[in-house]
Amino acid sequence: MTHPAPPAAPSREEVAEAAGRIAGRVRRTPVVEWSVPVGSREVPVTLKLELLQHTGSFKPRGAFHRVLTAPERPSLVVAASGGNHGLAVAHAARALGIEAEVFVPESAPAVKVAGIRARGARVTLVGASYAEAAAASAERAAAPGALAVHAYDDPAVLAGQGTVALELSEQAPGLDTVLVATGGGGLVGGIAAWYGTATQVVSVETHGASTLHAALAAGRPVDVEVGGLAADSLGAKRIGEHGFASAVAAGVRAVLVSEEAVRAARRLLWQELRVTAEPGGAVALAALLEGAHSPADGERVGVVVCGGNADPHDLAEPR
Repeated sequence: MTHPAPPAAPSREEVAEAAGRIAGRVRRTPVVEWSVPVGSREVPVTLKLELLQHTGSFKPRGAFHRVLTAPERPSLVVAASGGNHGLAVAHAARALGIEAEVFVPESAPAVKVAGIRARGARVTLVGASYAEAAAASAERAAAPGALAVHAYDDPAVLAGQGTVALELSEQAPGLDTVLVATGGGGLVGGIAAWYGTATQVVSVETHGASTLHAALAAGRPVDVEVGGLAADSLGAKRIGEHGFASAVAAGVRAVLVSEEAVRAARRLLWQELRVTAEPGGAVALAALLEGAHSPADGERVGVVVCGGNADPHDLAEPR
């Protein structure tokens, strides 16, 4: 009797190989040195502005890498998405000359659905959650010539997302800690694969979407209730097996923040830097504002601002 292989995390070498494969197809996003007001002190941080990536999030890195490592060139790519992954798959498919179909929950933000369609992909709205959209996409992905591009639970996707950390390590060498928002685990798993135990990676989630925090407490991926402010981008019901394996191997620490802290982080990014992060993109910074992660004196901290696909009207300052 054969048993399925245990979930694998990509190696540091595989992340480096992914960077070579997707070079020229993704942006090397900038970093900004900043001081964040936390209580009575100013905390120096390095922001990795991944919201300036194509389609407004880190997702094209993994989408391109998954398609480019397929055994055969697909005629159709299929994805399920709360929005950002669908944008990335549509972008990658158009760039590679491949058709795309994206299954999206009915709760997905209109701005993201419109963006997916604008990039030439067919959009199927189905169900109230990412999990329902994923289930609906499975049958379509079984068609001849189709390739399923999972939003997070795939080693090739993790390796692609890990190139965020490779770039950050070159732009800001010697970081002690990197804070990153977690949904399904693709980004935190990829970043952990690159840094390993040499740099402390801290996963940040809201109380309403706590997949990795719950999995670490249980010792395995478990289902969680999903809802709240950042659910459209961090709305996975369960952490991916591969991302979880990567996080455990690297000793990732998971913390939770309130929605109030996420709103405050969004406002601060806008008011001080004119950076328009979506709620999920501001989650990592919220950990500093709320004290979920309190840096020691002299600790060098990196913060990944991972997405910017949101209506910025609520950030406007009164005249």
